[in-house]
Amino acid sequence: MRIIKKILVVLVVLIALVFITALFIKDEFAVKREITINRGNDEVFEYIKRLKNQNNFSVWAQKDPEMKKTFKGTDGTIGFISRWESNNDEVGQGEQEITKIVEGKRLEFDLRFKKPMEANNQAYMNTIPLAKNKTKVEWGFSGKMNYPMNFMLLFMDMDKLVGKDFQEGLSNLKVILEEKK
Repeated sequence: MRIIKKILVVLVVLIALVFITALFIKDEFAVKREITINRGNDEVFEYIKRLKNQNNFSVWAQKDPEMKKTFKGTDGTIGFISRWESNNDEVGQGEQEITKIVEGKRLEFDLRFKKPMEANNQAYMNTIPLAKNKTKVEWGFSGKMNYPMNFMLLFMDMDKLVGKDFQEGLSNLKVILEEKK
């Protein structure tokens, strides 16, 4: 009986430690990658503002060729929704919705993940003209983990977890756009 009491006390102390520690841990995260594409800004922006085109360059879209995709609205306009559903846990289920477009400059969209875990994040793609036929593309997203789940950010580096996928997606985008005639 004494051993059970000691185990319970240790468990309570550990749980309390997690809750107390979570009070002092950041709850927001952000990931951003960029690449330079040898194409004009208008051409690059017109391509990326259409969410269906992400199926051509996004690493996540390529992880499951059998993924079910549905769309609602007019692609490339505010309110367009792209939904996906996959049995692959790396892809899961969710949707993204275009929430803001600054023509030739910025596309913003909400990411709403349903499975394997629920989360709502904001994402964006910026285009910055560097020369007549040279454009920098920035792709990023940010989010928040509410207390006490933010404790997991001690062990999860979102930049390391998804940053390489963003960079690979941008590299795919560069190849697609630079090969276009």
